[in-house]
Amino acid sequence: MTLDAHLGRTVGAFTLDVELTAEPGEVVALLGPNGAGKSTAFRCLAGLLALDAGHVRLGGVTLDDPAGDVFVPPERRAVSVVFQDYLLFPHLSALENVAFGLRARGTPAREARRRAAEWLGRVGLADHAAHRPGALSGGQSQRVALARALATDPALLLLDEPLAALDAGTRRDVRRDLRRHLDSLAGVCLVVTHDPVDAYALADRVVIVEAGRVVQRGTLADVTARPRSRYVADLVGVNLLTGRSEGGVLVTVDGGRVVTADDRGDDTTGDVFAVIQPHAVALYRTPPAGSPRNVWPCTVADLDRRGDRVRVRLDGPVPLVAEITVAALEGLALRPGDAVHAAVKATEVATFPR
Repeated sequence: MTLDAHLGRTVGAFTLDVELTAEPGEVVALLGPNGAGKSTAFRCLAGLLALDAGHVRLGGVTLDDPAGDVFVPPERRAVSVVFQDYLLFPHLSALENVAFGLRARGTPAREARRRAAEWLGRVGLADHAAHRPGALSGGQSQRVALARALATDPALLLLDEPLAALDAGTRRDVRRDLRRHLDSLAGVCLVVTHDPVDAYALADRVVIVEAGRVVQRGTLADVTARPRSRYVADLVGVNLLTGRSEGGVLVTVDGGRVVTADDRGDDTTGDVFAVIQPHAVALYRTPPAGSPRNVWPCTVADLDRRGDRVRVRLDGPVPLVAEITVAALEGLALRPGDAVHAAVKATEVATFPR
């Protein structure tokens, strides 16, 4: 069941214009900052919002096409949804919650309960079939909601921040189990999330949305290697610079100069992005001797300790984030407001066309 969607929808002053495609068995993660349009896209695919423009086609069947006056309501779509807060019926047992989707689609009660019991066994909750949601943990509730969605054999499974309501320890275990269940899905799965770890663990591809538009798509490795916006760079933890490159020198939009190793001709001349990994930024109290071709005076703006590493945010002609060890931090005796010199080898600056 291939998904082919062009989602056009205006809500107040916000306009969504997003194209999504996915093949059977594929898991696609939709990432973006708050207000980017992820939830609006989710609701359009589910049929909870009608499109203003574009289309939704699933397995060649048109579900929404305003130009053709076609709109299939949610209950008639081969689409299952797992909401962030799961939306289990509090007065029904886990078994009856899972059976509900089947019964809503016309499956006889006895058969629906049989299949619901089978799915509860698959998600490891056979012993909790008679329990109501109030007696279940967050992880167990998530599994019940997933079983309810998968029991109907959906052509499209929509997961809205499926792990956000769980604590860190539970999230790790549920993430692993969720990936295993998604591997058995014959249809398409779309995961809406803001967490790159969830995207990496669950999805085959990612689609990055900002301000209602797709800014980047591909595997997470592709996106990490070549971020195309500040949000994506922050998401994957790298320094992203924009500017114009000529003759192996990048001049940033703020006037900073960065020497690169890219002097091969037209393919690295013009408007480019440049990526510098934080661990490639070396810090010194005095200008360094030796071979670095990029040295900038900077001011320490902030320090963020993460385990045995420290991320140092630097203000200067080329604003950067450096990542150093705790030992290096103590050796340099850095504090916010201190003056330092940042150095980066030209070979550590990766550029690609904008």
